Amino acid sequence: MRRLGRVGGVKGVQPRTSENEPSIKTLSYKRLTWVNIENPTEQETEYLAERYPFHPLDLDDCLSKIQMPKIDEYDEYLFMVFHFPVFNPEARVTTPSQVSIFVGEHYVITLHRGDLKPLVTLFRGCQSSEKVREESMGRSSGYLLYLILDRLVNYCFPILNKIGENIEEIEDRIFSERPRYTVRDVAILRRDIISFRRIIRPQTEVVEVLEKSEWPILKEDPEVYFGDIADHLRKIRDTLEDYKEVEEGLTDTSNTLYSFRINEVIRVLTIISTTMLPLTLIASIGGMNIWPFNKDIGNPGVFIGLVVLMLLIIILMLILFRSRRWI
Repeated sequence: MRRLGRVGGVKGVQPRTSENEPSIKTLSYKRLTWVNIENPTEQETEYLAERYPFHPLDLDDCLSKIQMPKIDEYDEYLFMVFHFPVFNPEARVTTPSQVSIFVGEHYVITLHRGDLKPLVTLFRGCQSSEKVREESMGRSSGYLLYLILDRLVNYCFPILNKIGENIEEIEDRIFSERPRYTVRDVAILRRDIISFRRIIRPQTEVVEVLEKSEWPILKEDPEVYFGDIADHLRKIRDTLEDYKEVEEGLTDTSNTLYSFRINEVIRVLTIISTTMLPLTLIASIGGMNIWPFNKDIGNPGVFIGLVVLMLLIIILMLILFRSRRWI
């Protein structure tokens, strides 16, 4: 591993280019070291196992794609797993992205897929700016952990606001002339909200553990710092609950309006069909050899009488439908 020169108290580690070597980026400022690993593999976890006292099961959890959010306490470090939302524009749904974090007294190690932009941006900012390094890494590992989680939680709000905008757009479209085209959009919106809720709910519980517990490793007031993050997560959770209720209301409204319009169409068709039935019967009778179908026989008055009878039946049926409030 080729080390970069020290700049302002920062010691960088360049990613390995060989297929047999791990890809790891390291920043050191004063006594604190931040190790950032994107798209971790067994090579990276083996590298960590050789240099840190991590439990093998924790390293295996870093590679798992289905690991639930959690926090494990050890004598020398804390191990945490979080899931944060990332919007997939192709599938139009919010998907979870896992980040695993080891926190010791003098180090923070993050392992993730690289699609969490706030985490990537913060690390690059520490790489390129002495001021950002001092603000982020100049206090303790617990404060750096707070900054990482705070950036990632704040990243949830733009996605949450986008869901709110989609709800307003769909609400306007539902009351338009063609609500049937919103059925698919409502279903996609519902899936997105459910997916987001599934990500946030266990996340909130883990951060609340950080808020209420005292760990000497963190050296920060958990109730102040992690309590702020927990409040944000609770706000997101409550907002999603409200969105879920609104979405259910939109679904019911859409189904009601769609059923009403179908009933309107069926009512008009039924009225037309019902009024045409006696006319069809009379027309069949009129198919007999009477004037004007056969001018050699019959009386013109018979035909005129049939037409008058048809009109009279239509009027009587319409009066009947009106009296029963069918039309």
